[in-house]
Amino acid sequence: MEGFFIKKFLSLITVFALTLVLSACGSGEESAEEGADDGSAEGNGEEVNYSEAVDYTIYGIEPGAGITELAHNTLDTYDNLDGWTLEESSTGGMMTELRDAIDNEEPIFITGWSPHYKFVEFDLKYLEDPEGGMGETEDVHTIARLGLEEDKPEAYQMLDAFSWDLEDMEQVMYEGEDSSYPEAAEAWVYNNRDKVDEWVDGIEPVDGEPFELVSMSWESEVASAEVTRTVLEELGYDVTVTDVDPAVVFQAIANGEADATVAPWLPVTQGHHYDEHEGNFEDLGPNSTDTRNGIVVPEYMDIESIEELEPAE
Repeated sequence: MEGFFIKKFLSLITVFALTLVLSACGSGEESAEEGADDGSAEGNGEEVNYSEAVDYTIYGIEPGAGITELAHNTLDTYDNLDGWTLEESSTGGMMTELRDAIDNEEPIFITGWSPHYKFVEFDLKYLEDPEGGMGETEDVHTIARLGLEEDKPEAYQMLDAFSWDLEDMEQVMYEGEDSSYPEAAEAWVYNNRDKVDEWVDGIEPVDGEPFELVSMSWESEVASAEVTRTVLEELGYDVTVTDVDPAVVFQAIANGEADATVAPWLPVTQGHHYDEHEGNFEDLGPNSTDTRNGIVVPEYMDIESIEELEPAE
């Protein structure tokens, strides 16, 4: 009798174990079906159709801006962007769309450029552009009026040595958005004294000599001009910074109305102004390198190239 009950007990345990296994399998199948029904990439293994998700739209900035023209060129260059739209707005409007998308971890495509503080604020990446629709990388140059080396050798020496990374410029831009660009520039100079000391090595201070620096109103060039102003003022110069149109930058330098600029993007963006006035200024060479324009997306998007996008149906 005792053996009968033991066998009965073991049989019940076996049935219970089999029930648990079958229940688990059923639950797994149900979960898989639910995953497939919700259309998620995790559930059915399909990739997200980013083109459809963003309604075949790239968010851009002001009409007439150089990068806006490049973006239109890109839409015309790639057959797979047929039917896509460039939503022209403003830099502020584009940044609002970017922030909203990232807050919700949604896909978005924007026209982006380096240097810009968005690369400090967010984790972003450029899409590969094998056709070069958004242009090639460029350098930012320092340009001085003829005779500056003889008239103001201390300033000339500092400007000739001035060179910094895009990441440095972006940091000033990012901090400048929260405070002001002069404050951000002064803080950067204070926190990067080793680099600044290389620019001013062996230069004797002056006593209040005026210096006219011309620039452009782009955030990147405002940052460069303010850092340059801060260092020149430490050397004893009375610096005036004037933001003007790119054409006027070159005119002022070529005519001797301004002493220098650290703003021009070459060889493409301001190349036609450079060619027009070449010979009437001195090019001291790049002060930062590898500026670029492109189509930019958040790093969390699983896409690497413009060629992966799909035409609008």
